[in-house]
Amino acid sequence: MAEIRRFGVWNVTRFYIPLLLQAFSQSLTYPLVAGIVTHGEFGVNALTAFSQGQMIMFMIGALGGGLMMTGMVFARTWYGYVSLRRLNAIMMGVLLALQVVPTIAPFNRWLFEGFFALPPELAATARWTLLFGVVMNGSFFLRNVPMVVLFNNYESGKANNATFIRIAVTLACAAVFPKLGWVGAGWGLFALTLGTCVELLVTWLYARPYVAQLPNRPEEGQQGDGKRTTTSEPLNLSTSQHLNLTWEQFRFTLPLSLGGFLLMLSPLIIAAFVGRTENAADMLAIHYVTLGVANPVAYAALRMQAVSIQFRPEYEGDRRLLIYAVFAGLCLGIIPFIFSLPFVGNWYFGHYQNVPDRILDTARLAIFIYSFICIIHAVRGRIEGIAAARKRPKAVMAGQIFYTAGLLTTCAILLPLGCAGWAIAVSAIYFAPICATIAIYTSLGGRWSPGSGAW
Repeated sequence: MAEIRRFGVWNVTRFYIPLLLQAFSQSLTYPLVAGIVTHGEFGVNALTAFSQGQMIMFMIGALGGGLMMTGMVFARTWYGYVSLRRLNAIMMGVLLALQVVPTIAPFNRWLFEGFFALPPELAATARWTLLFGVVMNGSFFLRNVPMVVLFNNYESGKANNATFIRIAVTLACAAVFPKLGWVGAGWGLFALTLGTCVELLVTWLYARPYVAQLPNRPEEGQQGDGKRTTTSEPLNLSTSQHLNLTWEQFRFTLPLSLGGFLLMLSPLIIAAFVGRTENAADMLAIHYVTLGVANPVAYAALRMQAVSIQFRPEYEGDRRLLIYAVFAGLCLGIIPFIFSLPFVGNWYFGHYQNVPDRILDTARLAIFIYSFICIIHAVRGRIEGIAAARKRPKAVMAGQIFYTAGLLTTCAILLPLGCAGWAIAVSAIYFAPICATIAIYTSLGGRWSPGSGAW
């Protein structure tokens, strides 16, 4: 198993760039299939219903969102890996069952027609998207385990290769399906699911050799003598010891996962407020098509979490990774800025996403404002990684609670003031991660220990 490496700009960049490309390309699949969805029966409005069904799926999946960071901290030996695999399977089964519940009457009507105020035909689209999204969400859970193995061995490049294969499959679908008349939310979901299943297969193939090299892995037929090795684990564990390891990982995961759940509530909260503003359909369309560009770069910036776990502060006051995060955020911000330019923005939003001319300029303005949010997310990702490495998941959860509270407060203040729906969304999306970052820094208190964390 690879050891923790020392900080160096080249070492960090070599590890981070594949993570960045992976996060960007993963999120890129969603605006790609938007071209399939928006050319269906309900036009750009179908994207609203499709996105809301997907957001509920991701919100439920976020209850397992702490598994990746848990694995990067605990799954560095064979028994830690086995415990992670067991925990991942249990949580996957429970959460996929939970995903089906909102698709059953009368919950589906309460949620989509009541809370989201969708007309019946769009409510049906959102419902079926959520139900058949079980396959895609399951592939994400199964992917957790091999991804952890690759990250712990600094093989972010191989994880990235698997994601590039996924994006190639999705891109092929986005190019071919409309020509065949395969358009609408159902075909958009099929394109996404096919890509994620292919990515899962490739990731498992990449991870297998590293699993075989995990410390303390018993050889076939080995009984073990119960003695401890240099990794402080016995060579053979009893059933109760296995369960204790799984329980320990669950206790670590739970605050991270609950925090992730609160984080994933944010698009739903925003949609509930924006859907009650003037020209709600236009405002929601602006919100979702601009997030299709802003979210990939924001997720890429948040990958600083994994970087921060693998390249931990080495001395008191070590802020080198903080400076690196700010610079990375500035570079990432160039991408949404490009989409705000007339030539690119008019083609992408107007032609490809089928946005009406009356809101095209507003969509370009919104994406220009999003150009600066990557700095905030990169800094936030860095401190979240430090908190995880110090085994302080409650600090991360505190950040997510304040994220949700900041977002909700912003929306609740701006809606009665008569602000435009898109402006409410942009303001909330900016203010919330600032609240999260401040909360995590405050929870950690600035205390430092070698190899664990620093301000």
